Amino acid sequence: MRVDQESAFCLATRLLEERGTPLEHARLQARLLVEGELKGHPSHGLQRLPRILARIERTLIDPASAGRSHWRSSSFLEVDGMKGLGPVVACAALERLADRTRQAGVAVAGICNSNHLGMLAYYVERLADKGLIGLAMSSSEALVHPYGGTQALLGTNPLAIAIPTADRPMVIDLATGIVSMGKIHHHAANGSPIPRGWARDADGRSTTDATAATKGSIAPFGEAKGYALGMALELMVASVAKSALAPNVRGTLDANALCNKGDVLIAIDIGEQPEMLASFSIYLNGVRNSLPADPARPVTVPGDGALARREEALSSGIAISPRLWDELNALSYSSKPLVKGHGQ
Repeated sequence: MRVDQESAFCLATRLLEERGTPLEHARLQARLLVEGELKGHPSHGLQRLPRILARIERTLIDPASAGRSHWRSSSFLEVDGMKGLGPVVACAALERLADRTRQAGVAVAGICNSNHLGMLAYYVERLADKGLIGLAMSSSEALVHPYGGTQALLGTNPLAIAIPTADRPMVIDLATGIVSMGKIHHHAANGSPIPRGWARDADGRSTTDATAATKGSIAPFGEAKGYALGMALELMVASVAKSALAPNVRGTLDANALCNKGDVLIAIDIGEQPEMLASFSIYLNGVRNSLPADPARPVTVPGDGALARREEALSSGIAISPRLWDELNALSYSSKPLVKGHGQ
């Protein structure tokens, strides 16, 4: 079925408000989830909402908190999320970073005691809209096995970067696992198999069974290279955010434990350089217009695919399973009519 983004946003906001989330915070959290759906990443979309609601109900999330922060040095912001919703805490930190970056050139935030951020691209795009280079990193439970191994010992440890240009920024957002565990959960929830090579089961055997993979481990992307990058990010986030290492992380995939992963945000001021930004746009358009290996598939730049999927979803609606949509509607305390989807 398909649901228009406004209906999805209103339902998510209502469910959060019903559990004591201030309206501004509810809208921000809902926006992150809907953006995940719009950009074709349902693993970071509405399927996460029931878990967020359960975590609020169990006081593992304080939906009113925006965290507490202080400048440990002139350009390093130390943030205690105080159990707040991840997007709320991170966006509050972003505003302080952006202001300080104009003075210091570079500013860094290390965030602990916060909750799942959702798509990291959202945060770096906000910095790029201000003319800043943005980087975001996060850690997770042990979900990825080392290259050559079978046991989950690293987080998926995503990294996002946005670089402003004269038009839209160049954006990357990737996990260092070959996929996110959220995507495997999405396959499991829909009863669909996963490609071979994505994951191993609890006994360390390669599997295409998504449910078995949720109890096992994900492969690093790019074999040894992805493993090395994931390990570096694991240690970097833990050292900057003062957060737990993957084997001891809890709280992003469950509704039973306080969240103790870490997040790192970096903003870099490149100054007012319109000629340089114009040259970036010319360069990226040159890449797009270069000769493709397959004439039916033009060359794209990182971020183009997500933007195209977003534009299509805004026009035709978000594709969502009827089972999840019914589950979300059933979670409402309200006596108002259910928000309905349309089509199949």
